[in-house]
Amino acid sequence: MDCFKKIIKNEGFSRLYRGILPPILVEAPKRAIKFSANEQYSTLFKKIYGKDKMNQSLSIQAGISAGCTEAVVIVPFELVKIRLQDKGNAGKYNGTFDAITKIIKHEGPLALYNGLEATVWRHATWNGGYFGVIFSIRRSLPKAENKQQQLRNNFIAGAIGGTVGTILNTPFDVVKTRIQNDSGTVKKYNWTLPAVKIVAQEEGFGALYKGFVPKVLRLGPGGGILLVVFDQVTTWMKKYLL
Repeated sequence: MDCFKKIIKNEGFSRLYRGILPPILVEAPKRAIKFSANEQYSTLFKKIYGKDKMNQSLSIQAGISAGCTEAVVIVPFELVKIRLQDKGNAGKYNGTFDAITKIIKHEGPLALYNGLEATVWRHATWNGGYFGVIFSIRRSLPKAENKQQQLRNNFIAGAIGGTVGTILNTPFDVVKTRIQNDSGTVKKYNWTLPAVKIVAQEEGFGALYKGFVPKVLRLGPGGGILLVVFDQVTTWMKKYLL
């Protein structure tokens, strides 16, 4: 709340929506990739291990693999969003496409993939935790006897999965942001695990969880909503389109 108040007071309300275009462009494809890749990897791992049904181990492996796939697609969008939202870059970029142009011009086209390794870590841990926990929680909840109970179970499982995923991946998210926001020639942060070590040594372990509260408030319930919507939409598509 202090962050909200100071941003609005010092930079104006519109600053809260700085860098909104990249997330809008990538959000729907990102979620689609998350679930479709998880489904494909689930099928693949069942064949590899000779299993007829998924178990928690396979769910975690499929989730990690889906996270890696998702990360490759979204890195440029994440980098541009972070550059636009950083207060230190105020006045440097005049919007999304100007940021892309200047990054390519001054840093080269591969600069759009700065932080790829950190993004893979972030999404692999979140998806592994998310889908692994969903499998476990669904088995623990009372069996749904109607549509409302099914919606409830999906939301509870998804929300807990989103919360656990956020606990696991926040340190990687913190260092990813620092890696992608560094446009200098000599970079302080290059690789994920060394960057995690540097942050912990210089600022304390708690620094790796900066921004955790707003993130978990978004991705906890968001994980529940994701699972509910995915289940409802796929059920509808199988009934009417496939």
